[in-house]
Amino acid sequence: MATVRHVFMLDYVADMLGEHPDLIDAIVSNDDNLTYGSIISVGFGPDDYRTALTDDGVAELRDMIAAARQSPDEWDQFLEDFVDDPDVIKTVKAQTSG
Repeated sequence: MATVRHVFMLDYVADMLGEHPDLIDAIVSNDDNLTYGSIISVGFGPDDYRTALTDDGVAELRDMIAAARQSPDEWDQFLEDFVDDPDVIKTVKAQTSG
């Protein structure tokens, strides 16, 4: 694994990928969804930690989403597999169609 020199906060990753931040958060909330070391916790204070992604994590997430968007059926299955909250699924689908 290469040395990590910088990371990307999830809101920025969502913006880079053109995806809803709740979708990115839902995928990354389970650290088994990306390769070990791609998801990093960044401390901002004693009780303030936020999640960030490495370059490899962003690339892996981009590829994962692109593969899922190959067809509407694959996209629906992807959302069902990776997002537990029906409201987030509804929001993501509305963003996609709107």
